[in-house]
Amino acid sequence: MDGTVHIDGVDPVFSILDPEEIFFRAFKYADFDICELSLSSFTVKTANDDCPYVGIPVFPSRAFRHTSVYIRTDRGITRPVDLKGRRIGVPEYQLTANVWVRAILEEYGVRPADITWVRGGYEHPGREEKIALKLPPDVRLESLPAGDTISSALAEGKIDAVIGPRAPSCFEQGHPQVGRLWTDPVAAASEWYGRHRIFPIMHLLGIRKDVVERYRYLPAALFKAFEEAKSVALARLSNTAATKVTLPFVEERLQHARALMGNDFWSYGLQSNRHVLDSFLQAHHAQGLSSRRLTPEELFHPASLEVFQI
Repeated sequence: MDGTVHIDGVDPVFSILDPEEIFFRAFKYADFDICELSLSSFTVKTANDDCPYVGIPVFPSRAFRHTSVYIRTDRGITRPVDLKGRRIGVPEYQLTANVWVRAILEEYGVRPADITWVRGGYEHPGREEKIALKLPPDVRLESLPAGDTISSALAEGKIDAVIGPRAPSCFEQGHPQVGRLWTDPVAAASEWYGRHRIFPIMHLLGIRKDVVERYRYLPAALFKAFEEAKSVALARLSNTAATKVTLPFVEERLQHARALMGNDFWSYGLQSNRHVLDSFLQAHHAQGLSSRRLTPEELFHPASLEVFQI
């Protein structure tokens, strides 16, 4: 965005927006030529053959989702298995973070059918799924009563837990009966990564299909530019003589990530992420979100999967 890296043949106009706004506008109205996309929503639409976008294997957002389960601490919930039979709030059932959390919970014997899912807006009532879903018949999905929010319902004890990509405000504000399921999510996620070698992908880059048909060079040009931008960002992050983020222990966190996951811990491209994507697509289909089991190749424009060599 600041011009350090140029996209070959493109004079871009950027809109800097929250993911919720981007995804709503992209999947509802296809507002953007190129944009960040929810991996889950993109997979739903791609499996249905009605997605206006084609993917590029650039992943602007990745996150370990052991941070994403918030619980009432007065309900006897101390282990994942304790979520069985509970009422759990979600901003949308199909969100990428929720797909990953449900996959993690399955390892503890907690199936989606073991939970009553309660949908609503985190801080504003009335949020609905941005795309239509056909869930398995044993999945119970309710909506919050009019006027309620996920955060208020958790604070008032109307639900037992919340799963989602953001912390509800009642947690951020220090509600005495609201906490995390995994009290040390870094340790839990590090152990999980050691077993599975998965750094969960949340978002990918998308190009509107009518745009790429007119400008066929775009997939390769975008992949090249975003790879270069990532290299610049990591080089800056490594230069701790003048820290680039307002956070203590940046150097130690960077060293921890590289020791655990290797130097290219935030990799782009299909081949280095095939295992991650295949695991996600398997879980997505098993949870009844995608109408057919996609392969990783089906997500991306072919021109973004090959690079030249000298």
